[in-house]
Formats: sequence, C-alpha cells, structure tokens
Amino acid sequence: MALESMSDLLLDQLKDLYSAEQQLVRALPKLAEAACSQSLKEAFEGHLGETEGQVTRLERAFQQLGVKPNGRTCRGMEGLLREGDEMTHESGSESVRDAGLIAAAQRVEHYEIAAYGCAITFARLLGHEEVVSLLEETLSEEKAADDKLTGIADEEVNQAALSAPSTTE
Repeated sequence: MALESMSDLLLDQLKDLYSAEQQLVRALPKLAEAACSQSLKEAFEGHLGETEGQVTRLERAFQQLGVKPNGRTCRGMEGLLREGDEMTHESGSESVRDAGLIAAAQRVEHYEIAAYGCAITFARLLGHEEVVSLLEETLSEEKAADDKLTGIADEEVNQAALSAPSTTE
C-alpha cells in the first residue's frame, strides 16, 4: 500500500495494530500458562479478555472508515512475542522467569501505547472522532495493563526473584 495521504497512514497503522492484537490473543494464554505467580497468571488471563475486546473495537473502527482490516502483518509484535515465548522456555528460578515475563509483557504494552497514541493523533487530525473514541478506550486499557504489571513486579515478583539463589556469584 502506497502512503500517499494521512488517511493511508492511519489505515496502515490500524492494520498494524489489528495484526498486533490478533497475535497477542494467541500469545497471552501461553504467557499465562508459563507464569508461576498466581497474580501474574490472572493478569495475563484478564488482559486476554481485554485484548479480544480491543480486536472488536478495531473492527468497529474499520467499519467506521469503510475499510477491511486485513493485509498487514505487525513485524514489531512478532519480534516482541518471540522474545516473550523464549522467556517461557527458560529454565531456572520460577520467580526470576516471572520477572522476565513481566519485562517482556511490558515491552509489548509500551509498543501498543506508542502505536495507539500515534493512531489517535492521525484519526483526530482527520476528524474521525468516533475512531478516536474507540482507540482512546483501548489506549486506556493498555496503560492500565502496564500499571498492573508494574504493581505485580514491585509488590511480589521482583522481590521473590531477588531472593532466588544466584548461580553467577
């Protein structure tokens, strides 16, 4: 797709986000299964439901714009999720692995926060206020998911990981 206009750029960004969210729907159950901390497991499971809603919201945005949501693969999310998947297979301390899972998940959230912020700006510039509202709802959820992961890390997982015996000392 040639990027001739801001409308083209908005559609490209939305298609990228749609691909990213679909990939995340497939990845979150694996992350939840790999998590040992019950609160982390529940956070991943809860965010799966939110992510499914985000996919639906993006589909509504495409309907508003009269476009089909296909034709793009989000390579950035592929890479981030591949790193997260690698973390699920690491051996060693469960709490250290959980801390690594949180780090990988927060990279995903930050990627999404940046992408949604840009898409909102483009949609607003183009006067697509209904699309802006849909995207802002998702952006709010992504920020809340990031905050929740920070809380789990600070209140539980990182302290447990810190107590894990080190094999490099």
